[in-house]
Order: sequence, then C-alpha cells, then structure tokens
Amino acid sequence: MKEEYDFSAAARGKFYRPDAQLIPPVHLEPDVLAYLAERARARGISLSGLVNDLLKKDIALIEAVK
Repeated sequence: MKEEYDFSAAARGKFYRPDAQLIPPVHLEPDVLAYLAERARARGISLSGLVNDLLKKDIALIEAVK
C-alpha cells in the first residue's frame, strides 16, 4: 500500500445510486443447504426460488397471527 494516495482528481459519489438495492448473502448450514437443494431440484426450481417461497409462507403465517 502506498504511503499517500492522490484524490485531487476524484469525483465524490461517482458510483452512488440512491435507488440501488443491497442484496445480502445468506449463509445456510451444510445440512440445510443439501436438503433445500434436493427439494428445489425435485420441484424443478432454483434454490433461491424455493427459499423465497418458504420465507414468504412463513411471513404470511407470522402476519396472520398478529
């Protein structure tokens, strides 16, 4: 790493996008990942699609008992 960096020609916020959406990674335990991957494969859908479907159902159940 350099001792100093020259930012005199830099533009503040050049890559800032106010409408950008951060999608954080989700880390599953190996046994959970294996199970869900097999279920997704059996249903012919992506792992992300299956996880989203399951979470949406859980959210609906939570909202129903509020």
